[in-house]
Amino acid sequence: MRKSYAVPLGLLGAGAATFGYASVIERNWFRLRRFDVPVLPPGRPPVKILHLSDAHLTPGRSRLIHWVRSLDALEPDLVVNTGDSLSHRDAIGPFLDALGPLLDRPGVFVYGSNDLFSPVLKNPLRYIWRTSKSDYGRSRREPDLPYREFGSALQAAGWLDLNNRIGRLKVGELDVEFGGIDDSHIDRDQYDRIAGPVDPQADVHLGVMHSPEPRNLDRFTADGYDLLLAGHTHGGQVCVPFYGALATNCGIDRPRVKGLHKHQGSWLHVSAGLGTSPKAPMRFCCPPEASLLTLVPRK
Repeated sequence: MRKSYAVPLGLLGAGAATFGYASVIERNWFRLRRFDVPVLPPGRPPVKILHLSDAHLTPGRSRLIHWVRSLDALEPDLVVNTGDSLSHRDAIGPFLDALGPLLDRPGVFVYGSNDLFSPVLKNPLRYIWRTSKSDYGRSRREPDLPYREFGSALQAAGWLDLNNRIGRLKVGELDVEFGGIDDSHIDRDQYDRIAGPVDPQADVHLGVMHSPEPRNLDRFTADGYDLLLAGHTHGGQVCVPFYGALATNCGIDRPRVKGLHKHQGSWLHVSAGLGTSPKAPMRFCCPPEASLLTLVPRK
């Protein structure tokens, strides 16, 4: 009888240890990724972009808040936030506290679905065969998080709201043109409002979005944007060693679920994000991250 219980008890113990590691250790094992992106005209000085995404912040995440605040020491020239910053209606103050001195730097932002809708309990395994887009239907039409107040607070600090908008900023010595869209995951993207060729007078052109849907990536690239920035995927959140992400939760292919890649004539950076939904608080083989992208001259 004892032997018959040994295997299932062993598996149960291994599962509990894995969950403990994924939810306690790796979920709080923040990392900074660095990339050089050759998109600048020859002779232009490098520019540093801090890319933040998917914090899914709740008021009690003190380690996450302190780590993000420490990133100001990198002295980025620009901060780009690609959404899903909130997961609680009382998280605006803590998120602004996390940004801290970063708010004094040039910044831009778009929303993700979880800036508007609070998280709900769901079976995470279903992401393997479907995305969460269908969760936002007739039963969840009205946002229940204060996203407008959140956006107003960022704008009050001087950051640009790029939800279905064009924008322009002086970043270091560069004239940077931005095009941004609201979250395609809940059908709030309206690319037609920003469609058209980029201004050739700008030094560099950045496309900003939450979810890296190929149909929008194609349009950004066709319009001449040099670098596209997105989040949403969590890098897969739970990955298998030597295989990678099981799912992307959007239309992007698995090999580009995170990191820097090419998309036709543009560069694409997908952040694996800083957090998780409070209803699925774990990461495995996919630590939370922010990225420092250094724009350098094309060769």
